[in-house]
Amino acid sequence: MKNVLIGILISLSFSAFSQDDRYPILSMKERAATIDKWLEERVEEVLPPLMRKAGIDMWIIVAREYNEDPVIETMLPATWLAARRRTILVIYDRGESQPLETLAVARYDVGSVFKKAWDKESQPDQWQRVVEIIAERRPEKIGLNTSEYFALADGLSSSEHQSFLKKLPEEHHAKIVSAEKLAIGWLETRSDSEIAMYPTICKIAHDIIAEAFSNEVITPGETTTEEVVWWLRERVRELKLITWFHPSVSVQRADPESFDHLRTFSKRPEQNVILPGDLLHVDFGITYLRLNTDTQQHAYVLLPGETAAPDYLQEALAKGNELQDIFTGNFTQGSTGNEILAKSLKEGKEAGLKPTIYTHPLGFHGHAAGPTIGLWDQQGGVPVKGDYPLHYNTAHSIELNNAIHLEKWNKEIRIMLEEDALFSREGVKYIDGRQTELLLISSK
Repeated sequence: MKNVLIGILISLSFSAFSQDDRYPILSMKERAATIDKWLEERVEEVLPPLMRKAGIDMWIIVAREYNEDPVIETMLPATWLAARRRTILVIYDRGESQPLETLAVARYDVGSVFKKAWDKESQPDQWQRVVEIIAERRPEKIGLNTSEYFALADGLSSSEHQSFLKKLPEEHHAKIVSAEKLAIGWLETRSDSEIAMYPTICKIAHDIIAEAFSNEVITPGETTTEEVVWWLRERVRELKLITWFHPSVSVQRADPESFDHLRTFSKRPEQNVILPGDLLHVDFGITYLRLNTDTQQHAYVLLPGETAAPDYLQEALAKGNELQDIFTGNFTQGSTGNEILAKSLKEGKEAGLKPTIYTHPLGFHGHAAGPTIGLWDQQGGVPVKGDYPLHYNTAHSIELNNAIHLEKWNKEIRIMLEEDALFSREGVKYIDGRQTELLLISSK
């Protein structure tokens, strides 16, 4: 099944381009078919070992319309944009030799995966039908999406939780456990077909950035950073895609203004005109086929007569790449985010760098399930989320910066890089490469 699905996805990716043929974007109908095939594959191949590893043989996921559990959003068919009324999914592991049983305690099938298991006319009480399913199957452990620290694994609302426990006979209460690790595992693990398509998704994001940081969009001395931000928003909509966060475009230049994280990411001047000699930075991410990208790159605005960026800026970028190499070299199965962070910061400083690391998982969400490897304001480690271990077949946004003093500018700048990568048994591989040369914008 894997090879067939991957072949279909590759052929689809070249059969139906968007209105701009530079971007291989599927039609909405083909996207829906792809998402639904991926869901079938994930339930068949990804989910069973995760349930057995977590020791949970029944997973119950509950959501009401417009109050979606983050997990249920990834299990709905592509044509469902939200849960309907109260949607209850029951996943039961019947044993190693049998496929999972996937039931919908709802008024109808939930796509092709979850089959209707409730007839309201014969059993008016939806919760009682869940209790009947539990009694019929007699699971040993029933997982519910509750978690103190991981929001993506804490999707069961308080009222739904209470309603379920009130209806559930006391004899089954001891079977209830948190499905935290199962939920995170489901969200963080990428299937073979997702891995096969992810390079196309990341290339689309890279190509949009290259278009934004070009003379097609920027006229030095006239165009402002805010105009580029809104061009990105409009361009994404033109391509029938969405962003999962509002982009940012910022400037570092030979002026006395020092770097500041808050200023860079949230307090930028709105009408900052882009000038020759500027070092530009973008933070940008798209959502396509339920998967997300997150990218930060730099561009240089050539001074009149220049044909390349100054050597000192290229060398600064190379130092950023050096930090990336040190960091990704420490990705090992089972290491925690905090362990990777501490080792990488130590090695970076020993190499003469001035590093800050704030990397996060990527996938169904932009800031996705899995280990947090530093936050820009928590370089000593992140409690709990930083203690989660690294697993194979997971995607990560390799986000960090290296500070470097430029004598020519008489100031310290930051090379802020973010590139998407996959971690597997072969190590870390950038999904669509990484920036090793500054993008160039002519002053004309």
